[in-house]
Amino acid sequence: MAQAGELYRILGIDPGTNYTGYGVLEVDGRTLRAVVMGEIDLHKISDPYAKLRYIFERVRALVEEYEPREVALESPFFGCNVQSMLKLGRAQGVAMAAALSRNREVFEYAPSRIKQSVVGLGSASKEQIAGVVMRTLKIEEKPRRADATDGMAVALCHYYATSSPINQALGDAKVKGLGGDKKARKRGSKSWEQFLRENPERVK
Repeated sequence: MAQAGELYRILGIDPGTNYTGYGVLEVDGRTLRAVVMGEIDLHKISDPYAKLRYIFERVRALVEEYEPREVALESPFFGCNVQSMLKLGRAQGVAMAAALSRNREVFEYAPSRIKQSVVGLGSASKEQIAGVVMRTLKIEEKPRRADATDGMAVALCHYYATSSPINQALGDAKVKGLGGDKKARKRGSKSWEQFLRENPERVK
């Protein structure tokens, strides 16, 4: 749980093979501040392996520049579209490897848990997420793409999860791998096709 006067940063990442969103959240006790947020633009890179290398290099550079204590990522859906799921999983994997290569602790959260944590609704839209993120962190200028606020939402979700006295008491008993319970995992499988329809730019 965050202590009064404790200062640290969280890097949130929303992986994608067209755009990977990110946000750096600074925590000062109970005060939150957006340090930077944006997206890693990959849509002009045709080679899938070059995309992965670029994600790795950019995430590693973000860790080195902003020195987050922890890195939180949105976990891929489990669904029937194997190729799309594989592409997102690879994007998440190289982002995770970049953070681990700089000795940062990594956490994962299911998409529905991020939405529930930040907006209070597991089926929240990108617009709703962006609105809540901007109000919570008092961000006046809307970012160019919603991928940026999605990345910051991952960082906020991690802050809420780790600053909760209940989660602190549970310790390692909480579900870390997917950042959610069994219901969230089942719901993720059923929601995969809907996710692709709503976020076609995430996978290419």
